[in-house]
Amino acid sequence: MLARLLYRDGLMLVVDKPAGLPVHRGPKGGDAFEDYFDALRFGLPRAPALAHRLDRDTTGCLVLGRHRKALALLGKLFKQGKVGKCYWAVVEGGPDAAEGRIDIPLSKRDESRGWWMKADKAGLPSTSTWTVLGRGSGLTWLALEPVTGRTHQLRVHCAEMGWPIVGDNIYGKAARTGDTALHLHSREVTVPISKNKPAVKVIAPVPEHMREKLAACGWHATAEN
Repeated sequence: MLARLLYRDGLMLVVDKPAGLPVHRGPKGGDAFEDYFDALRFGLPRAPALAHRLDRDTTGCLVLGRHRKALALLGKLFKQGKVGKCYWAVVEGGPDAAEGRIDIPLSKRDESRGWWMKADKAGLPSTSTWTVLGRGSGLTWLALEPVTGRTHQLRVHCAEMGWPIVGDNIYGKAARTGDTALHLHSREVTVPISKNKPAVKVIAPVPEHMREKLAACGWHATAEN
């Protein structure tokens, strides 16, 4: 856990979440990322707690509050849309334009599918913006920003636009066996945690499983150093 710590101050921590691990334990039990937060107390009586969540298969910046007052503040910032979030994704195919906006309302697919979502004209308003960062053979590297924060929003929006995220075995073309990991990474968060200081900006390194396809779209590993 200490090796995954990206940022620390008196109120919050930002950690680099790995792929394939849910942030909290579901109804069926099993391993969860929050089980390891006790290693991040740094002298405080309680372990930090989640200020928001990422999907099981999404990697990158995850914000934790170090105590109740901090969690209340962070919860308010996230709810008011004041926390900047930028994701990197590799998608199959891709848009023709260089940037754009997606407005597709979303709702739950059905109660038996838990968090699975669908495009629904009667659903909750859902907006994402995208910018092309690079292109490769049949692939596009996108920077995605969720203006709203619906569950699976970026995954459903990309699939509905006709360019599903590589490795998406729910909304995309990936096999249900999950041989290819989801290529969605919480690259950067910007948190205005203090009134008197600039917003905290944290960047998470590119995960190993995304490096090959990102490189095919023009990303250079040397840019990480």
